[in-house]
Amino acid sequence: MKLPITTWGSGSLKALFLHGFTGGHDAFAHLEPLLGDVLSATCVDLPGHRGAPLPTAQATEGFFETVDSLARLLTEPSVVVGYSQGARVALGLTIRHPHLVSRLVLESVSPGLRQRHARARRRSLDEGLAQLILERGVEPFVEKWENLPLFTGLRALPEADRRALRSRRSAHTAEGLAGALRCLGQGVQPDFWPALPTMHVPTLLLTGSTDEKYTRVARSMSAELPLAWRVTFRGVGHAPHLESPEAYAAELRAFLVSHWTHEPKPEEMLLCN
Repeated sequence: MKLPITTWGSGSLKALFLHGFTGGHDAFAHLEPLLGDVLSATCVDLPGHRGAPLPTAQATEGFFETVDSLARLLTEPSVVVGYSQGARVALGLTIRHPHLVSRLVLESVSPGLRQRHARARRRSLDEGLAQLILERGVEPFVEKWENLPLFTGLRALPEADRRALRSRRSAHTAEGLAGALRCLGQGVQPDFWPALPTMHVPTLLLTGSTDEKYTRVARSMSAELPLAWRVTFRGVGHAPHLESPEAYAAELRAFLVSHWTHEPKPEEMLLCN
């Protein structure tokens, strides 16, 4: 499986950016003026988004096929940055191919559902959503998606930004988005919680304070990860990279220049609450 990519930036650090569900390779393009001097970024269209192919397998096998395809894009240890669905894929990439990830940035991430019945229920919900997209089309789905409470912060963006975001979300096919749910949804993602204590990659956990669910998850993850730096942006929701890009970029810069010579103490991890 060959995934489409674009690049930006001229920095010395190689970075791979992975977007969320309904996103695309241009989801992080607005960060180039803020980070392009320190990063050389590769931005991917994940399976089912835009013209990106779907894995040959579905369910968990398709998830790992995606992870392995991304690993082939990395010719040297790189910074891996993921948001939401892309952050879950980034976590899987780090666990499966740790030698390829020098630093890990996870925004609004879940390491997975711990209980088998919870994963089965989520697969059922995702399949129902996939069928809805196929039956009603992308535009009605995007309107429903944008009105979820999870994205309240995005609805406060300037009108031009909201229009651009709607355009990006509407650029997909119904078949593609349905397929993405079937191979990258939370129901097919493995439970990565047991692997967290074995990860020795410096990891930055980013959430918004109004996104209470994912902030709680990040707090629990920081207690399990050996090398974790956790930042919560005040008054921000599920998508800090869009809702507060300057603060988001500043935290990435601080994280990338920090020296990780020891396991951080709890007070070093919690920079903002």
